[in-house]
Amino acid sequence: MKVLVVDDSLVMRRIIGNHLRALGYSDILEADNGRRALRILEEERIDLILSDWCMQVMHGIELLRNVRKNEATKNIPFIMVTAEAQPHLILEAIRAQVSDYVVKPFTRDTLRESIEKVFTLGKVAG
Repeated sequence: MKVLVVDDSLVMRRIIGNHLRALGYSDILEADNGRRALRILEEERIDLILSDWCMQVMHGIELLRNVRKNEATKNIPFIMVTAEAQPHLILEAIRAQVSDYVVKPFTRDTLRESIEKVFTLGKVAG
């Protein structure tokens, strides 16, 4: 399984990557903003996207909307991993068909549960 981690923080990309490796995922790509993530999605077959919300250049919510409107990527599970915990933002992500929403800080178990949930319940919630 190929996982794309999108976060403008190198430290957070490393934390998520370390958690993913500990959970058995080894094929991990990284992007520091939504625009770079879209370029990767054009070139690579991605099975799961983990994205922050608030980033320079292109926010995670914009990335999510672009992923969902593209026929080639619309069914990729997309987990928003963010410090943005306001109910109206969570609702906005749900309306944009986020697969799951994980609030920072989180544990490895929380990440594992979220990944298992999106693959058990289906790729796109909503």
